[in-house]
Amino acid sequence: MALIVQKFGGTSVGSIERIEAVAEHVIKTQQQGHQVVVVVSAMSGETNRLLNLAKQIDEVPSARELDVLLSTGEQASIALLAMAIIKRGHSAVSLLADQITIKTDNMFGRARVEHIDTQRLKQELEHNRIAIVAGFQGRDSEGNITTLGRGGTDTTAVEVAGVLHADECQIYTDVDGVYTADPRMVNDARRLSKISFSEMLELASLGAKVLHLRSVEAAGRYQIPLRVLSSFKPDQGTLISYKEQCMVDSAVTGIATNKDIVLYQCSISEPATLSQFLSALAKLQVEVDMLHQWCRQADILGYAFTVHRNDHLAVLALLQSEPFAHTINDVVFELNQAKVSLVGMGIKSHPEVLASALTVLADQDIYPKLMSTAEIKASFLVSETQLHGAVNQLHVTFLR
Repeated sequence: MALIVQKFGGTSVGSIERIEAVAEHVIKTQQQGHQVVVVVSAMSGETNRLLNLAKQIDEVPSARELDVLLSTGEQASIALLAMAIIKRGHSAVSLLADQITIKTDNMFGRARVEHIDTQRLKQELEHNRIAIVAGFQGRDSEGNITTLGRGGTDTTAVEVAGVLHADECQIYTDVDGVYTADPRMVNDARRLSKISFSEMLELASLGAKVLHLRSVEAAGRYQIPLRVLSSFKPDQGTLISYKEQCMVDSAVTGIATNKDIVLYQCSISEPATLSQFLSALAKLQVEVDMLHQWCRQADILGYAFTVHRNDHLAVLALLQSEPFAHTINDVVFELNQAKVSLVGMGIKSHPEVLASALTVLADQDIYPKLMSTAEIKASFLVSETQLHGAVNQLHVTFLR
């Protein structure tokens, strides 16, 4: 008998018919002799509907109250799934974050899980009940409702699997695994049967949306076997393996893309200013990417960095505030940028990958504005209008 944690996203529970299908699937897993914990998202479109309601009241609503509102979506879906399972003669119980003590920090909208009490979950499993947990949410030390941000249900599922020492965490979504590239952009993208943890972590961090980055980080922390499957297509999906050499067929395993990027350039004369600026951004929970430095002229350093478009106004406001309005100069920014990244365990042993990639891009008249490389990745910043051509040509070169 294995302990399986199954996560179902919003598309998987997007209608009553789909909830009924998920109920059948979960029951089948239990009938195979397994203990089952299910973690569920809000029904597809529900979080956006609630967010739009909030913005009709206030364009910038209270972060605390917004989390209270958004968390109701999962409460509805876990109750409906429990009803569907009970109707079929099986025992199930829906559980909110406070009922299984999912403790988080107090960063509303972007909270991080700090602790989960397993007592209630183990109690339900001992009574042969299917435990259905609300994803995406927790409670801070003062009892306030918090949410984990977009994709947070993946993180809830992996964190629950980790503290329960589950045999496997299965992430059911609207795609049947991890692909060599986004199949919506690359027609001949292939599903991978297996990918190393390091490669999956890089792909998630670089924009691949099949798994939330924090969920992959949590899986690595607990060393939980993680599998990505489709709710609509029975298959083995993709297994995230902790054997780093599981992918050795080619230098590149996959290509990640990330749009909605803003490129900033500026100049700084005092070296200490950069660390002060980065610290201020960190307090705002702004993630800085592709940071580059060069000597613009004597005693003046030039910097380029990228942020997500959602953080653009916060960055701009910070640059216009004291002391940075006087210590950071020549600020310019470009909207509508995108990043395309090659990922693979073989990149570190194939130095020709970078040269080949640049040649392929140049053949398409694409000349990256920024580049960054590491052991198993190479990233290129291009305009959004160039992204489709870039990813398709790179896929033909490295992954066909």
